[in-house]
Amino acid sequence: MGLRETSDRHRRFAFWVSSESTRNSVRVLLDEETILAGVASMSAEIRDCYGDTPVTIIGVLTGSVVLLADLIRKLDMPLRVGVIQTSSYEGTSRGKLRVNSELMLDIRDRHVLIVDDIFDTGHTLTEVVSLLGKFQPASVRSAVLLKKTGRKEVDMDPDFAAFDIPDEFVVGYGLDYNDAYRDLPFVAVLESKDLAEHG
Repeated sequence: MGLRETSDRHRRFAFWVSSESTRNSVRVLLDEETILAGVASMSAEIRDCYGDTPVTIIGVLTGSVVLLADLIRKLDMPLRVGVIQTSSYEGTSRGKLRVNSELMLDIRDRHVLIVDDIFDTGHTLTEVVSLLGKFQPASVRSAVLLKKTGRKEVDMDPDFAAFDIPDEFVVGYGLDYNDAYRDLPFVAVLESKDLAEHG
């Protein structure tokens, strides 16, 4: 995939999706520098919360992988890192949530921090917290890169969120559309024409 900045210098980028030979332009919502600063700020909040207490971090696959890698390198308390796999979206449509905890570490009597890419309606995070509670951890908190405004349908909020964003469909920095765009170093909005071209 080739990436270049367009000449209008308004934080818009054009790139090629080589597997489908389709050129899409996306609107950058959070550039790479902004994201890294937000992750650093969130990691400081997490350090303040836990201090030197050992923490088991559980990343929610697959969207959290980029955030998980950047976040754990900024935390200096004793860490264990594992993953849990969930799936609920096909394209832009939410389906039934599927959770696979076979890859997860033993979390009994341990302080757990769930790391996910985005808090949208909140259903995924709520169900993951409920599932992990059955393994009898000492505590469960959550951290997300993005929290959408006006979309919440549950009675909880993430304990830590790097950014509040408007209700738009976003990709990049681990977030995907039909398994594409995860590798972008920024968070971008897919417009309706982009969704149609890549759907």
